[in-house]
Amino acid sequence: MTLEKENLVILGTGPAGLTAAIYSARANLSPLCIEGEQPGGQLTLTTEVENYPGFAEPILGPELMNAFREQAKRFQARFMKGNVLKVDLLQTPFLIQTQDHVMIQTKALIIATGAHAKWLGIPGEKKFLGRGVSACATCDGYFFKNLNVVVIGGGDTAMEEALFLTRFAKSVSVIHRRDKLRASKIMQDKALKHPKIQFIWNSIVEEISGDQVVDKVIIKNLKTQTVQEMEIQGVFIAIGHQPNTAIFNDQLKCDAKGYIHTQFKSTLTSIPGVFAAGDVADSVYRQAITAAGTGCIAAIDAERFLEERK
Repeated sequence: MTLEKENLVILGTGPAGLTAAIYSARANLSPLCIEGEQPGGQLTLTTEVENYPGFAEPILGPELMNAFREQAKRFQARFMKGNVLKVDLLQTPFLIQTQDHVMIQTKALIIATGAHAKWLGIPGEKKFLGRGVSACATCDGYFFKNLNVVVIGGGDTAMEEALFLTRFAKSVSVIHRRDKLRASKIMQDKALKHPKIQFIWNSIVEEISGDQVVDKVIIKNLKTQTVQEMEIQGVFIAIGHQPNTAIFNDQLKCDAKGYIHTQFKSTLTSIPGVFAAGDVADSVYRQAITAAGTGCIAAIDAERFLEERK
């Protein structure tokens, strides 16, 4: 097993990780970026991105992330393929073990491992991702102007998605497996009173189908066991997100949902020298632009940390 020594390692290559790479590389920190199991992050699962500043015309998610990557490489950021198996943050330098049996010591660490949407695991869900299936109304709602969509879920996330979609969609149907919502009272009241939102109770979606794009869902009523087809053009999965923090084994302070806690107006975590950027520390906004912003902050925080310890 080989041992490598680094000044700065960045875990993750989504908008946060790659922005951190650009800024830290320009600061001559020679960062090593470990790509993870989804290089480019969640944007690589999207089709057109219309809300990232600087692009008058839509750009494909993978193309946008490739542009980030090439910019980071231009400043000599280095990339390592593969996943991290273990991280020991209780010793300094920090110790990282990859799946390829490489051990890395690093003086500073930026965690930008992101989060992933929780999926239902039903037929058609992954097949139509980006072609009618989404887990982010803020990202994709605009594409469903005057169309009929469904939102699956019953918590605050589902109500937020449904309410946001009413700005664009012709109708929004919330499908929930129970006969009452789990969302907060204020979110329930807003959704229940909205004229564009209807509720389908005690039901689950068993299948999403279509030709090139989604055109219907198969819904099963859990009380009557009856099955019906519903013609729709969009499906929003809103059963929550899970931050990718499992490998840190409770070494860092996290909130009840597992998101890494950072100090106010910074990316500093509970361990000096460890910084968190992007969706791994953000359960509220979850946008490419906000992730990139915190990636910039993390790089500057890391640069200052290393400078102070020279």
